[in-house]
Amino acid sequence: MTGDLLARHWLTLHGFVVLLGLAIYVIGSRTLQQRRRPSAAIAWVIGLIVLPYLALPLYLLFGNRKLVDSRQPGAPRPRALPLAEGAAGPEAQLRELAAAMALPAAAPYSNLNVHADGAEALQALYALIDGATRTLDVCTFVFGKDDVGAEIARRLAQRARDGLRVRLLVDGIGAYLPGFPNFRRLTDAGVETALFVPPLRSSLRGRTNLRNHRKMAIADGEWLWCGGRNLAGEYFRDEGAHSPWIDLSFDLRGPLALQAQRRFAQDWAFASGGQHAAQDEASTGGAGAPLGQLIASGPDQADDTVYTLLVAGFFAARRRILAVTPYFVPNETFSMALSLAARRGVAVDLVMPAKSNHLLADMARHRALRDVATAGARVWFLPRMIHAKGVVIDDHLALVGSANLDERSLFLNYELMVAFYAPHDIGRFARWIEQQRDAAAAYEPRAPGLARDVAEGLLLWLAFQL
Repeated sequence: MTGDLLARHWLTLHGFVVLLGLAIYVIGSRTLQQRRRPSAAIAWVIGLIVLPYLALPLYLLFGNRKLVDSRQPGAPRPRALPLAEGAAGPEAQLRELAAAMALPAAAPYSNLNVHADGAEALQALYALIDGATRTLDVCTFVFGKDDVGAEIARRLAQRARDGLRVRLLVDGIGAYLPGFPNFRRLTDAGVETALFVPPLRSSLRGRTNLRNHRKMAIADGEWLWCGGRNLAGEYFRDEGAHSPWIDLSFDLRGPLALQAQRRFAQDWAFASGGQHAAQDEASTGGAGAPLGQLIASGPDQADDTVYTLLVAGFFAARRRILAVTPYFVPNETFSMALSLAARRGVAVDLVMPAKSNHLLADMARHRALRDVATAGARVWFLPRMIHAKGVVIDDHLALVGSANLDERSLFLNYELMVAFYAPHDIGRFARWIEQQRDAAAAYEPRAPGLARDVAEGLLLWLAFQL
C-alpha cells in the first residue's frame, strides 16, 4: 500500500514537472517569439516529456535563440523597400533584401587588402593598431594566451598609454578556451576590457548558448580589419610542429569601417551594461566607389540575416557558387537551395578541411555533403585545417567574415559578415577560394551503414541546440 502511495505521489510530481516544463517552453517561445525549426521544437517537447529533470534546466540555460522581439517599440523592423529604378539585378535585389531586414545600407570603402596568409594578416593588424590616432576597438571570440596574444596586448596597452581610447571585447566563453588571459595588465594600462555574456552571469537569462563569434578591429572609425581569424597564434603563424591554420581576413578603409565601429559600440553597450546612443548611418556617397554592406547576424537581429541572404543568393545564382568553411552542418532548406543550384547547372564548389578541429562537426557533415554532391556540387577536402568563411555567388556577391556554414553560426551565434558588391573585389575573393580548391582533393560520397546513418541522425537532431 505504501509503495502504491509513493508511486502515485511520484507520478503526480512527475506530471507536475512535465506540465511546468511544457508551460515554460510554450510561454517562453510565445513571449520571446522564438522561431525554431520543427525538428528542434519537437526535440525540446519530447525531452521535456521524457526527461523533464534534465531538459528543463537545459532549456533555461540554452533555450533562447533571439533577444529581439520585432513587435517591441524601437526594435529594428523588417521593411519592404522598392527596387531603385533601373536596378533590378541580383546585386540590387540582395542589397534591398538586406535593407528590408533593417541592416545598414551599403556604404563605400577603399584600399581593400585581402590578406594572402597569416603573416600578412598579422602585419595588417599591427599596422592598424599602431596607426590609430583617436580610438581602437577590438572584438574577438578567442584572445590567445601565447606570443601573438601577448604582442597584441602589449601594443594595445601602449596605445592606451599614448592617450587613445582602447576597448577590447572578448566572448565570455571564448576567453577561457586558450586559458584565461591576464587582462589585468591591460586594464592597468588604461585599456577598457569586457567579457561578452560571461556564463556565470547569464545562465538564468538563457543566454549561455548565445556566443559572440564576431571578429573585428577598428581604428578611428576609418580603418576596419575583419574576417575569420581569432587573436591567437595558430591563426597567424607556425605553432611548434603545427602549420598555421589557413584563414581568410581583410582590411579596408572608409565609411564601411564607421558602420563596423557602430556595430562594435552596440555590442560593447550590451556586454558592459552601458547605453548606446543611436547615430545616423554612414554616408553612401562617393559616386563610383565600390560598395560593401555590414551583415550582422545573431540574437540581436530580428531575422536570420546571413542565412536569408545566402539562401536567396543560391536561388538567384546563374553561373557559380564558391564557398569555403571549416564546418558544414546546414539545415534542410540551405542544403536544398545549394543542391537545386547545382541541378540547374550552376558550378558549385565547396572547400573545407579533410579533418577539422571539431570531431562531432566532421561526423555530422556527411549527410549534407552526400546530398549536395549527389546533386552535382563538387566538394573539396584540404589536408590542412582551413578556418576561412566565405561565399562567392556569380559576380554580384562575396560574403566574407566570421560565420561558418553550420546551424550554430547561422542561427545562434552573434556573427559578422561583410557583403562585397564590386565585381573586381568579388573576383579577388573568388581567386583566393579557388587557390585553396586547387590544393584540395575531391570528396567522394559513400552510402553510410546503418550504425553510421543512425549516429548522423542523432548528431543532427542535437546539433541545432548544441
